[in-house]
Amino acid sequence: MANLLSGLEKFGLGNFEDEKIFEDEKKAEAISKGTAVKETAEEDLLFDKTYQCPVCDKEFKSKTVRTGKAKLLGTDIDLRAKYQGIDPLKYDIVSCPKCGYTTVTRYFNLITSPQASLIREKISRNYKASVNNESTISYEAAIESHKLALVNAIVKKCRVSEKAYICLKIAWLIRGQREDLDETANDYKDLVTKSETEELEFIKNAYEGFSAAVAKEEFPMCGMDESTMDYLLAALACQCKQYDMASRLVSNVITSRVAKNNLKEKARELKTVILQERKDN
Repeated sequence: MANLLSGLEKFGLGNFEDEKIFEDEKKAEAISKGTAVKETAEEDLLFDKTYQCPVCDKEFKSKTVRTGKAKLLGTDIDLRAKYQGIDPLKYDIVSCPKCGYTTVTRYFNLITSPQASLIREKISRNYKASVNNESTISYEAAIESHKLALVNAIVKKCRVSEKAYICLKIAWLIRGQREDLDETANDYKDLVTKSETEELEFIKNAYEGFSAAVAKEEFPMCGMDESTMDYLLAALACQCKQYDMASRLVSNVITSRVAKNNLKEKARELKTVILQERKDN
């Protein structure tokens, strides 16, 4: 590449010949303010939100991702969102440290008196709080919390869709944990195999649960409309090697009159994946 600043030596400024014309704007701004450039740390994207438990009335704090602070990088084929510098999935859970009532954030206050009684009877009586003094939540801790949420969901006899949603989130967390593994570790391949097997089991449970839920529950379901659910089920069916069902569901999205264009585009991409998967298997 030509040196665009060559010839400055006659001005006594030859040391500038290798300078970049356009600096990184954030870096330049930081330097002008006399500050160092650094990536945003995970803990900087969090704050402690106060909750009051609807089961035991205890007030407590739970780590929450600041709205609009995490930068979306994209989504996996089954709608798992991926962000820069943080995985918000780890923080989408609220757990009362006193009674053990635990659930996904969207469902925290959606509990009836009979359900609260079941939690007190079957969860709170034996619950032992796990203290976490870390500034962030690890994948291991997040997976454990979501499994506790799944037990709560079973105990309070919640909707099938809620249990399926928690299973899906656990599968996503296991995937995130696998992506975070040290590839140089001696047992890396064994850990990956174990992780993939465990993820698939939760994917199968999510697929089974959502399939049952669409037959008897109303939309929106877990924040999804019917077209989005058809797409998600198609993706899960593909992962479970149920290719005929996956093909039918993805075709429903592509030909839908109400599905949004970006969802239809994802459905076309998924259709290509399904065809390739069917061919390979």
